[in-house]
Amino acid sequence: MPDLSCFKPQSSQGWLAWVLVICITIFSFSSDQFLTIQNLLDLTETYAVTGIFALGLFVVLVTGGIDISFAAVASVVQYFIATLFLQFQFDNAVLSIALAIASGMLFGIINAVLIYSLRIVSIIITISMQSLLFGILMWLTDGRSLYSLPEWWTTLRSVLPFEIHGQHFQLGLPLLVMLSIAALTWILLNKTHLGRQLYAVGGDQESARRIGIRVGLIHIFAYGYLGALAAIGGMVQVYRMGEVVPNALVGGELDVLAATVLGGASLMGGKGTVTGTLMGVFLIAILKNGLNLIGVSDYFMNIVIGGVIMLAITITHYKKRKETDVSFI
Repeated sequence: MPDLSCFKPQSSQGWLAWVLVICITIFSFSSDQFLTIQNLLDLTETYAVTGIFALGLFVVLVTGGIDISFAAVASVVQYFIATLFLQFQFDNAVLSIALAIASGMLFGIINAVLIYSLRIVSIIITISMQSLLFGILMWLTDGRSLYSLPEWWTTLRSVLPFEIHGQHFQLGLPLLVMLSIAALTWILLNKTHLGRQLYAVGGDQESARRIGIRVGLIHIFAYGYLGALAAIGGMVQVYRMGEVVPNALVGGELDVLAATVLGGASLMGGKGTVTGTLMGVFLIAILKNGLNLIGVSDYFMNIVIGGVIMLAITITHYKKRKETDVSFI
């Protein structure tokens, strides 16, 4: 008999790769529209913002924290930059993007300071921040959308065009932004001393403190990084849609959390990879797109996503317990 052990996954990313292959195969046979170049490009374009958010959330999860406020941060930053243009004709692209990133980082740092100084569980602080920011935004704006935006923000640009069998396609700017951020995050976590400190804090915060790691600063960096990526994701979302809708992003946090957990990140910290996070994002994208193409209800999609998250958390928690089980029985 042939040796099939080489096909057995050795990591959570390996299992996830098999799940992706199985899902792609099933949906390819279920719908002839699924495995087309245009559908796959639309898929990556649509979920690029989710990927950007997931990469930021992944860095926070590595440290053992969690942040639910990123979508509200992105929404506030969007409206802030758009309002500057409408009220003061502030039309400088570079400065606007820099100001957006700085604003997002500030919200992230505020989260980190509150969590670390008050010693309150991170999910409590960030849910409160999410509710506070989104509530203030909707109260001040009455939920009004903004359509008169600067050209640099809404003009779609041709990026990396290519041709197959006479048909013209192109990789979109949102996808390239997400891949650039993924590369930056991978370098940060795998090739820098700071990245090793992030994993160390998530693995055992007290041990990290004893060996001289400044845990408070590591948390500030992680939450600030997520805040910056939240701002970038918000700006990219407006580029895609051509409008600022204050409630467009809030409510999608579940997909982002699902992607990071599916990618192997542990809610207890110290685990996960950038590659796994991206694979988790595209598994969510493939599930939603494939189920939609075969006519499955949106409500059932939520059941599938919720079930997938529960299964992933159960598996990672079980593996964590097995790794730390030192009993003699």
